[in-house]
Amino acid sequence: MIEIAFWGQNQTSFQRASEIIKRVLNIDISKNNVLKITKFIGKIVFDYNYDKAKETWNNRANINISCNDKKGTLYIQADGAAVNTRVEDENGSTWKENKLAIFFSEKDLRKRKNKANLIQHKEYVSYVGSVDTFRILLFYKAVEIEYWKYEQIVFISDGATWLRNMINELFPEATQILDKFHLIENIYDYGKFIFNDDIKKVEKFKDKIIGYCYSREYNLIEKELKKYKDKKIPQTVCNLPIYLKNNKDKIDYSTYEHNGWFVGSGAIESSNKTIVQQRLKQAGMRWSIDGANYLIALRCYQESGHWDEIEKIVVDHLSQ
Repeated sequence: MIEIAFWGQNQTSFQRASEIIKRVLNIDISKNNVLKITKFIGKIVFDYNYDKAKETWNNRANINISCNDKKGTLYIQADGAAVNTRVEDENGSTWKENKLAIFFSEKDLRKRKNKANLIQHKEYVSYVGSVDTFRILLFYKAVEIEYWKYEQIVFISDGATWLRNMINELFPEATQILDKFHLIENIYDYGKFIFNDDIKKVEKFKDKIIGYCYSREYNLIEKELKKYKDKKIPQTVCNLPIYLKNNKDKIDYSTYEHNGWFVGSGAIESSNKTIVQQRLKQAGMRWSIDGANYLIALRCYQESGHWDEIEKIVVDHLSQ
């Protein structure tokens, strides 16, 4: 069953998994049975992980986080991505937000020949549902990797309010960085509206704002944006003044880069493709909330390099 669940979470569809199992294991099993078995194993893994996370959360005041020899930097990145479900909201939409976080450290990095960083290992946490549950799962993963042993925690995000609040609560000592490339996208978005798609003016505006970030002159950013305070910004366009006001303590890019830290969240963007899009967002796919979470739990174990742990989790569960 665990082998079937592996192919069920690994392939682009349960039909494809059925075909691969026939070719690799010479076993005839229908796509519906692959689905049932994958969901069965996924539920065991998800419930185990959630129960452990709740236990850790409820006991967090007793966790010994003292460490006299802190070393290195721990990176945390998080983002949301939509999954198509069978559940409609009050507006008739069936898309629900899947929240994903990744953890990696300096020891997981390798330099390419072009000096770009290659992240060789990431730990994944993902959940379709409320922030309250997601933060418990995220905190549990942080405890698993003993986050208190790192000299520095760096959290990179797109500046969403729920992410800022969560990190402020869980890791108040962390340095929060607003993803520079997401900021640039929002500057373009705002600038194109302000300057009526005059790209030369938008480019000049973007360079000015980013330049002020690097020179730590937030007062000049405010002064520049006040020029357009009378513009009514539509909901489809980023309200840049509010966005930067909410994240003004997270845009000191010159310091971040001087410290050798990442300033972009490209790793979480690619992780969304790996964990969610490649398996749950194929054409025509719709999921139950539970079904999506069970499959994502398996995806996280596999992509984090922990698939071998699933056998013990399942055996222990079935022997109870």
